[in-house]
Amino acid sequence: MPTIKDVAQKAGVSVGTVSRVLAKNETVKHPLKMRVLEAMKSLQYKPNLAARALRTNSIDVIGLVVPDITNPFFAQLAKFVEMEAAKRNHSVMLANSHGSPEDEKTQITALLNRAVRGVILVATSDACRNYSADVPIVALDRMLGTYPLVTADHYGGSRQIAELLVKLGHRRIAYIAGPLSTKVARDRKDGFLSMIAELSRPEDPIDLSVHEGQFSFDSGEEMGRCVLAGKPQAARPTAIAAASDQQAIGILRCARDLKLNVPDDLSVAGFDDITLAALVIPSLTTVRQPIDALAASAVGLIFDRDGVGNPEPVACSVIQRESTKAIEPL
Repeated sequence: MPTIKDVAQKAGVSVGTVSRVLAKNETVKHPLKMRVLEAMKSLQYKPNLAARALRTNSIDVIGLVVPDITNPFFAQLAKFVEMEAAKRNHSVMLANSHGSPEDEKTQITALLNRAVRGVILVATSDACRNYSADVPIVALDRMLGTYPLVTADHYGGSRQIAELLVKLGHRRIAYIAGPLSTKVARDRKDGFLSMIAELSRPEDPIDLSVHEGQFSFDSGEEMGRCVLAGKPQAARPTAIAAASDQQAIGILRCARDLKLNVPDDLSVAGFDDITLAALVIPSLTTVRQPIDALAASAVGLIFDRDGVGNPEPVACSVIQRESTKAIEPL
């Protein structure tokens, strides 16, 4: 296997020059750089990244920790983070915290011990935690202490979906919140409730029930049964808004099992706009998070250590599809 010394000898340069080319040091003149690259190609030389990490105390890798990679939202987020990192010639090392603060700490410690360029973290909860690190740590989607935060406007997005359901004529509405241990879930719930409170009037009241679940398919199905099963039509909500698309898709499954037609008998809306939202039948009305913009901002902050995150949350938008419709007047 050729070594860096072999490359230097073939190119007729010093080992230090080869090292500077590998480090993309712009002080190397173009003719020397091309000689080194041609020598590397000719010898089929592959740089030893582990040895380089020992010399420079870092590798061209960004760590990404998410609560659950099986969650389609986090899978899409990881994809866009990887794409953004690749633009900077970096790779992504992905880890799961499994929703556990202890596992989160273990994974971050392991990443930092591998001398990554920085860590992007989707925190398991809002509980304040600090990690001793010489590289940047960026909080993505969920707040974590004083770390730079990149997030969407969860509050505003929920207000938009509440307004849509009321404009469609719904006055009996159920809201399925996410785990309220996270600020994301609290903001989504608070935004929904605030808009309902604004639009409800004594002469035209809105009957709203609120329930708490997890951001998962199974939780959505379970909460859907709590809201719908065994109730006569006059007592059932005509619309259910969920704090995540996974929950909403679970509600669609529950409605099918209960022989309820969506959207004729029940309108259903979600949040996130995961890929599945457009593929399920009926396709899901939801709030779209700009995942690509969130990933770009988070990766950018890894390379800008003076950054403080987005001063304002990134705006969301409502995507209206087949799972919601205007209610028929009585």
